[in-house]
Amino acid sequence: MSRILIIEDEDRIASFVAKGLRAEGHTTTIATDGRTGLDEAMSGDHDLVVLDIGLPVLDGYTVLETLRDQGSRIPVIVLTARDSVTDTVSALEGGADDYMPKPFRFAELLARVRLRLRQQGDAGNGPGERDVLEAGGVRLDLRTRRATVAGKEIDLSAREFTLAETFMVNAGNVLSREQLLDHVWGLDFDPGSNVVDVYVGYLRRKFGAQTIATVRGMGYRFVS
Repeated sequence: MSRILIIEDEDRIASFVAKGLRAEGHTTTIATDGRTGLDEAMSGDHDLVVLDIGLPVLDGYTVLETLRDQGSRIPVIVLTARDSVTDTVSALEGGADDYMPKPFRFAELLARVRLRLRQQGDAGNGPGERDVLEAGGVRLDLRTRRATVAGKEIDLSAREFTLAETFMVNAGNVLSREQLLDHVWGLDFDPGSNVVDVYVGYLRRKFGAQTIATVRGMGYRFVS
């Protein structure tokens, strides 16, 4: 049973989500403004956050940014009526693990909740074993969210760090664009999207072009 925090100021939506999650065996807490939600999220009493953007007191972007600045790695699924590309990118770049526009289907939200909780559980197995990843001359510290190449610290955005982590956990294995979108962005795959290629380019510039190989017709492989 997981503890899920719902930060949502629309009572109807908050109640609907909470009721559905409780029916699946989760415990839920509702916060109706950003300040209260942030305090709850930082308390350590929750396993996942469902976050609205248009909140009173503090908006969702501020809540998300503050969480990540404070070092919190709690999974955050943004659930909002703002569905423009700019809004989506802002949320993901700000550290959201997933993004769902309203209106939404509860079954899809539930599937994404299960995915993020499972990934969080996998990351937590074996305390200390996954705190640091090293491959191809790159070192990622998962606790401090710092990356170094040949001993030199490299600045990564939240999304770049998550992509690098996914590559390094699977170092030596080929990952398709579909797999990377699912694990890093949590978005339905759009065959016309080039977001994976763009971010691979970002990492190559920061880590070195040789660290990520293109496997024609299949995807990418992090060279271990």
